[in-house]
Amino acid sequence: MASSVVYQDAAKAIDWLCNAFGFEVRLKVEGEGGRIEHSELVFGEGVIMVGEEKRHAQKGRAGKSPRSVGGANTQSVMIYVDDAVAHCARARAAGGKITYEPKISDYGEDYWADCSYECEDLEGHRWWFSERVRG
Repeated sequence: MASSVVYQDAAKAIDWLCNAFGFEVRLKVEGEGGRIEHSELVFGEGVIMVGEEKRHAQKGRAGKSPRSVGGANTQSVMIYVDDAVAHCARARAAGGKITYEPKISDYGEDYWADCSYECEDLEGHRWWFSERVRG
């Protein structure tokens, strides 16, 4: 499974996502002027495609950066990490806006407990990172 996230400046976003969250570039196709034609970033076994807002418009797709729509998010991506507190510190150091500090949520003995935080990236996408502490 893969998800797609749209940015006004996809090249800058790719660099930031790798630095702040630890994504790795699997594929980056650059066009004229460094425009991102297609990209695939990996985190563990997950894949995120990062696209250019202008490119989406040219192809008749409706994808927008939250920056272009008053900060609205229509999707939040949640990713499991080994250490949510350390991951949060990394994101904060890279300039991420932490909108929900790391917190343990316990859903009861029949379910699970996790430590999660939320970070807003440089264009307003909201990302959740979670560490399973009891499962």
